[in-house]
Amino acid sequence: MQIVTTDLCIIGAGSGGLSLAAGAAQMGARVVLIEGAAMGGDCLNHGCVPSKALLAAAKAAQAIRVGAAGIAGAEPQIDFAAVKAQVAATIAQIAPMDSQERFEGFGVQVIRAYARFTAPDVVEAGGKLIKARRFVIATGSHPLIPAVPGLETIPYLTNETLFAHTERPAHLLIFGAGPIALEMAQAHRRLGCAVTVIARSRVLSRDDPEAAAVVVESLRAEGVQLCEGHDVVRFRTLPAGVEAVLANGATLTGSHLLVAAGRVPALAQLNLTAAGVDFTEKGVTVGPNLRTSNRRIYAVGDVAGGLQFTHVAGAHAGVVIRQVLLGLPAKQAKVVPWVTYTDPELAQIGLTEAQARKAYPAVQVIRQDFQHNDRAVTEAKAKGFLKLMLVKGRPVGVTIVGPQAGELIGLWALALASGLKIGALAGMIAPYPTLGEISKRAAGAYYTPKLFDNLGLKRFVRMVQRIVP
Repeated sequence: MQIVTTDLCIIGAGSGGLSLAAGAAQMGARVVLIEGAAMGGDCLNHGCVPSKALLAAAKAAQAIRVGAAGIAGAEPQIDFAAVKAQVAATIAQIAPMDSQERFEGFGVQVIRAYARFTAPDVVEAGGKLIKARRFVIATGSHPLIPAVPGLETIPYLTNETLFAHTERPAHLLIFGAGPIALEMAQAHRRLGCAVTVIARSRVLSRDDPEAAAVVVESLRAEGVQLCEGHDVVRFRTLPAGVEAVLANGATLTGSHLLVAAGRVPALAQLNLTAAGVDFTEKGVTVGPNLRTSNRRIYAVGDVAGGLQFTHVAGAHAGVVIRQVLLGLPAKQAKVVPWVTYTDPELAQIGLTEAQARKAYPAVQVIRQDFQHNDRAVTEAKAKGFLKLMLVKGRPVGVTIVGPQAGELIGLWALALASGLKIGALAGMIAPYPTLGEISKRAAGAYYTPKLFDNLGLKRFVRMVQRIVP
């Protein structure tokens, strides 16, 4: 068996692995990248890219359907197979950036096989034994399939099969309550499907309940059926589809079933015991610096047991590069933004209101509604709000639900990561009219009581008016 010796061996060519491989190779390290499935990982092939392409098509359909003031809406003519073809074309357009050829151009040795540890410092893949100074596990995650009786007998869909499915579901049942479930519920409803979401708990349960309620209201207004707080005790195949039996005895039927009940880290094939790497069902056990119980081995992205987002995996790559290539200390970020790309979007950074009130009894909560943002009003997108949590003049959390919330949260991600005081945002000049003004207004509202409800200041101003010529 061929033996390959290298500086850095990366297992997994998703967002974290690719970012790390590109950076390390271009900085002069010898890099081996191992991938047994498609290059680009879940994000490119089954996640972020295809889902946002499908959402874009659904948004276009909805714009035709609702029209605007003085512009009559009409039911759009939807070719579902053509929509899915465009989704595939979008993946193909981006794929060269993640391709084996591109990374081999950087000098990376790419091995297309699944990897398994045979020793604490050796990995076997594709008929080769790879010995490296450092290893990085970046294998990502895959859909969680709950242990519900009957589910194993149904040809259900997951995010890994949904986007290649070209037949439009007549009635899509979605088993799940998170961002994937709601994004796909709205997309399919707008593309002409009946949709029912079955949620064991409140949908978007980790988000601010008030913000989640805005999303729920919009989905229901569009015809998405939401069954919250109902567990499924059994699935059954019907001649024309599937049936879900709920704990209360009620039944729901549909033509297709999408399971979007969460994700689990992809660990099964790695043989981590041989590597001396501690792990649990939540993922590889890592410290703040992403190092495992084996000092040679790091873990990044979904498999590291934290937040499961592409941008987190990319950030993790930077943490590892600083340590492995530059010998510098580094830790993963404590505050990470996330976005649910429904319409309206829901974005969060830092603490929610409930979390902030629990952590800081003296927290100040400032709210700005989009109905007071002129750009949102002109575009008839004034539903939603920004909620700002402040402690001693510094933001500790921001919730935004409304138009382009995912874009607006970026400013607050910078503020929290940099430890900015609220005055820095209140003092900026935002162009008018923009949605971004809502952030400036929220920051400025912190000073409103100090300026306009301050009797001492009012007396001082009157005195200045009398004595200053």
